[in-house]
Amino acid sequence: MQRRIRVGIDVGGTFTKAVAIDMVQGKIIGKVTVPTTHSSSEGVSTGIVQALKSLMQKYDIQNSEIELISHSTTQAVNALLEGDTAKVGIIGMGVGLEKSNVMKRTNVKDVELAPNKFLHTCYRFLDTSKYLDDRQVEEAIAELKAEGAEVIVISEAYGVDDPSNEQFVMSKSDIPSTAGHELTGIYGLEIRTLTAAINAGILPKATGTARFVESAVRNENIAAPVLIMKGDGGVTDMSTFKSKPIITVLSGPAASVAGALLHLRVIDGVFIEVGGTSTNVCVIKDGRPEVRYVTIMQHPTCIRSLDVRVAGVAGGSLVRWSGRKITDVGPRSAHIAGLPYSCFAAPEELEGGQIITFRPKEGDPIDYIAIESAGGKRFAITNTCAANALGIVPEGDYARANQTSAKMALSILGNRLGISAEQASEMILDASARKVLDIVEPMIKEYKLKKERIVFIGGGGGASVLVPYVARKLQLQHKIAEHAEVISSIGVAAAMIHEEAEKTVSNPMPEDITALAEQVKKTALERGALPESITIQSEYISERSVLRVTAMGNVSLDIGTTNAPVINPEEAHVLACELFGINEGVQRIFDMKNYHIFACETSKKKLFLKSKKQPVLVLDKYGRVRLSVDNAAIFNGSPDEVADKVNTMLEQHKASGNDLAPQVHILDGVKLMDFSSLTAPEHVAKAVRDELKKAATKDVAAIVRIG
Repeated sequence: MQRRIRVGIDVGGTFTKAVAIDMVQGKIIGKVTVPTTHSSSEGVSTGIVQALKSLMQKYDIQNSEIELISHSTTQAVNALLEGDTAKVGIIGMGVGLEKSNVMKRTNVKDVELAPNKFLHTCYRFLDTSKYLDDRQVEEAIAELKAEGAEVIVISEAYGVDDPSNEQFVMSKSDIPSTAGHELTGIYGLEIRTLTAAINAGILPKATGTARFVESAVRNENIAAPVLIMKGDGGVTDMSTFKSKPIITVLSGPAASVAGALLHLRVIDGVFIEVGGTSTNVCVIKDGRPEVRYVTIMQHPTCIRSLDVRVAGVAGGSLVRWSGRKITDVGPRSAHIAGLPYSCFAAPEELEGGQIITFRPKEGDPIDYIAIESAGGKRFAITNTCAANALGIVPEGDYARANQTSAKMALSILGNRLGISAEQASEMILDASARKVLDIVEPMIKEYKLKKERIVFIGGGGGASVLVPYVARKLQLQHKIAEHAEVISSIGVAAAMIHEEAEKTVSNPMPEDITALAEQVKKTALERGALPESITIQSEYISERSVLRVTAMGNVSLDIGTTNAPVINPEEAHVLACELFGINEGVQRIFDMKNYHIFACETSKKKLFLKSKKQPVLVLDKYGRVRLSVDNAAIFNGSPDEVADKVNTMLEQHKASGNDLAPQVHILDGVKLMDFSSLTAPEHVAKAVRDELKKAATKDVAAIVRIG
């Protein structure tokens, strides 16, 4: 039987890591690491191809065995950080009376990306109160090109309602072009134009990368589709990347979260990815990572990505001192300084070593310390060294080092400070843990996570160095993801299709949701999602008048088999008990074609009152958390029966004085859809009935949030 192999490649700042996963057996066949090729003429894409070839050669993987190749990329972020962007010609459009206002909002000028690094723009305005003819459009484009524009952005007031003018101008451009309506469906002309301009600035380079990777894969006679990771945790095809490279911002951290959730089913938790230089933190709530609009170099955009926050400390962070005490750890790392970790040195290399101070990079303060051996070789003292000296890194872990060397290094430091090696190690880890907690604790409060349910999930090569220590500080449980050092590559390989659309709507109606839901469902199917795996969620952000609909699904492949092992009812029940955090009282409500639905009863005593709740959990057939509700009522039966029950409950809800409808979720065995974007009970009732008329099965279910 031929193997079905997925290849996931994650492009990091220092290394590009690739894994090959056998999707039939659900196990990793092999993994390789190559240096990230920042200086190559083809950029990081050279490393992607090198990693793929190395993986195939090392583990004897045949071309025909590969069913999918997917990768994350740092290219968008790196290009913006380095100011490596194309000059953007912006064409603003609007009617004559609004000309000055439209020009003000669409002429975004040069955009500062970093100190002395700018995205340069030039500008023209077209009056759309009159018919746009070929001549004036072509003249505007020619003038922008004469000013050095390499790519064109078209942005019209209310272009999201009628994009025909934007599309017309794009059709006349003989250089790459992009338009505001392609990136978002929400109003906000200025932010839409700025987002499109930033996207356009990296468009030529992204197009080149996509072509190089695709041609290199085809040159290896591999027919498998090539996908790319997005910042929201999903994957999409390369054609989308060619037109919307901005969606890949933060795709590396997103890949790590996706990989962690694949193996560690968690309802509420904090994912902490510890690398060599920095640590990424992301909140998981109700089984899903939190997502928000991305701010790029202080510029707000319309692009949504995982809410990843970064601490400037990690496994390779260097120690700093005042000469008498440890003052800080990081932000510079051993990697940046070009120093080997002392804990990975042979003990004899450290004998007679002395503490010295140095600058990792020109312009840095001279308070970073290292060990200089009798032979003049320098070794870094890092968090990894401290954790190994304390013996908290388990045997076989990626960060496990020579315990003798680690203790020697910390003893050398301790002797200079007049403390023990253990005390020096704890001071280093305490300082580092505080930096991570300064990010973690506000996020827990912001997202209102219940402390008793929080699990810390560790990923990255340095997970065992910091995550257990941080969890212990808050007295919370933790888990280290399997294959933590390549968790991002695993996430890339096994990620789901994730498509989202937004629209400005002042009062959403059922037909608004239906239209947007059909749009994202169609896009997800075009990107390769299996129809039966798609879940659709909607939400309405009233303060911004934005309707948002999201579709998620597993990647469809011609081989026709699923992309993860299907769990049986017994395995689903065990998993539900684990996620609820109890061993007894978890009831299987009923099973559907693609879902397992569980509930349990909980009671909480407050003073003399006892309140009961029924938490509900929906797992898909692969064991992934698709829905988690603190307290809900559940109905099942025929589509008409369930629609009637939901309608009755909504009427009772309104009669009790509640004008806002509760959150309602519908499962028809094929897809999961929610109507949280509708607030009026009568609108919810109509939307539920209309949706159930299209149900693919005779037995459906409704979950209605209570309280």
